[in-house]
Parts: sequence; C-alpha cells; structure tokens
Amino acid sequence: MSLTEARFHDLVDATQQMLEDIFDESGLDVDLESSAGVLTVKFESGSQLIFSRQEPLRQLWLAAVSGGFHFDYDEESERWMCDKSEEQLGEMLERIVGQQAGAKLDFEGL
Repeated sequence: MSLTEARFHDLVDATQQMLEDIFDESGLDVDLESSAGVLTVKFESGSQLIFSRQEPLRQLWLAAVSGGFHFDYDEESERWMCDKSEEQLGEMLERIVGQQAGAKLDFEGL
C-alpha cells in the first residue's frame, strides 16, 4: 500500500524534527538548515548530511560522504528502511555520523 501524499509529508516532517532535536541535544558543533523540505546538517569538519523528500516516489533521501541512500517507509515497523540494504535509517545514521563527525549519537527512534 502506498502512502498518501499527506501522510508522507507528515512522516517526513516528524522525522526531520526528530533529527533536528537529536542534533540539537547532541552537543556536537553542527549547523542545521531546514528549507523547502530539505534538512542539511553541517558538521565542524565541513562534511554534511542532506535529507530531502522525493514526493513522487514517497521516499526520504539521504546524501552523505559515503553515498546517496533512498528510504521507503515501512508501516509494519514504523521505520524508514533503505531500499537497497534494508537497513533502518537510525542504524545507518549511527554509522554515518560516527564516520563523518567521529561521534556516537543515538538515533533509536528512527
């Protein structure tokens, strides 16, 4: 079953808000920029994470130093899952933030 447009936007909005909260509370020196549905996280090192919504595909996309990843929302687990590796967004972010910022953050809610 495909997500409705409204539900998709609600899910992405909630996910991006959770991400902002996690980074805000992390103590990391990051710049957060949210504009037109795109959330950019800029680390002290100059590297960044870019979260964008792909409305026609109902996907959340993540651009990182290690590559680009596309996530579909899984209603059963209530998690964003990578369409290639089937890794949860939160699990992938723990690894990627460790690589890009040298920090261990908890993304369990994602």
